[in-house]
Amino acid sequence: MSEVDWLSHLLQIITVTGQLEVRCAYGAPWRVAWSQAAANEIPYHVILKGRAIMEDPEARTARELVSGDIVLLPHGAAHVLHDGSGQTPIRTHESRNSAGWTLSENDGQGEQLDLLCGRFFIEPPHDRLIRNYLPTNLVARTMEHHGEDGIGSASNQLVSLVGLMRTESAGDRAGGRAVLNALSSALFTLVLRAASESEKAPEGLLALAGHPRLAPAIAAIFADPTRSWKLPDLADLCGMSRATFMRHFQDRLGCSALDLLTDLRMSLAANELKKPAVSTEAVAETVGYQSVSAFRRVFAERMGMTPGEWRRLARAGG
Repeated sequence: MSEVDWLSHLLQIITVTGQLEVRCAYGAPWRVAWSQAAANEIPYHVILKGRAIMEDPEARTARELVSGDIVLLPHGAAHVLHDGSGQTPIRTHESRNSAGWTLSENDGQGEQLDLLCGRFFIEPPHDRLIRNYLPTNLVARTMEHHGEDGIGSASNQLVSLVGLMRTESAGDRAGGRAVLNALSSALFTLVLRAASESEKAPEGLLALAGHPRLAPAIAAIFADPTRSWKLPDLADLCGMSRATFMRHFQDRLGCSALDLLTDLRMSLAANELKKPAVSTEAVAETVGYQSVSAFRRVFAERMGMTPGEWRRLARAGG
């Protein structure tokens, strides 16, 4: 694995699975509402055809989505999708596919919508990394043409992936559920890749990864989070003074490089603590702490429970 491949390093720490749940085939007027998702769930929507208005009632924001758009809601915010007409939506009727997802239809004669809806599941306690470092919503716009970015760009790869999801969800073939769930998991990674490659990367980790001068530091942190990194070391990798590096990092991420490093270490520690034969002292040393008491204190601060409490919780859940 390349040392600069921060996303693969992240997804080695965090286990993400995906699941297609509903395919919506509506004619306007239509409206669908989703409540706040559970802490370890990220809703997603793929506009195969047509357009939709996405509203966040709490933030009082609205955004138009068009054919080819993919939206992720990393914070699981409650949201509404509708056709924008303001008319009373036509009643829907549902049928369950043998692959496990639901087809929701109405008899509307207006503008047609074809929409895939599903969820990503983040293995706890790593959902806190997602909430802390990804934006409230994330929209990737696929490209139906091979422009300057070329056929290998993330947005063009998303076109191919969404095409596979469309084909698979249109039939009822053997292995359909497994294929769609695997494609959903790949969708998560490709949307994050597309967002970090975008000229207007959103705030948080994706903006940081897309910043050419800061990229060496984030690559180093993700490649070896247990190393005893010091701010001058990271600043040197980026060819910046310590003060300039700290300012740029804080501006884009909203926290310091050492905060990010600590959070990654705690997620690594959470994974290690699941192993019954590994002591807390050994875990502390593995993730870069010479003092087990310091490790216990930081773990409790970041995770909201002691290493022992997490170990018991993980064991009970497993």
